[in-house]
Amino acid sequence: MRKVRDFDAELKALNDRAKLLKQRKIQQFGELIEATGADALEPDLLAGALLAAVEEKEKSVTTKWSTRGAQFFRETSRRSSRRAGDTGASGKAAETGAEQA
Repeated sequence: MRKVRDFDAELKALNDRAKLLKQRKIQQFGELIEATGADALEPDLLAGALLAAVEEKEKSVTTKWSTRGAQFFRETSRRSSRRAGDTGASGKAAETGAEQA
């Protein structure tokens, strides 16, 4: 005999997952605004710039923006990986020095 599916529970789980993904997306947009320094802009200016980006139809302009954005993420990734490496090495040295003292 087949197992009865609980559609209500499955639907609730899907809705909970959708809410979690939406919250994560909003948080990542906030982090992106901070990482680019756009949090220093006035909200009206930032909203206007985003609306202009959405309305932009010229492919060459959006291609340049995409290239610049990709470069930003590559540089950010390199910087964060360097920091992680530096932190680990200096952290070990500090621990060793503290143990010897």
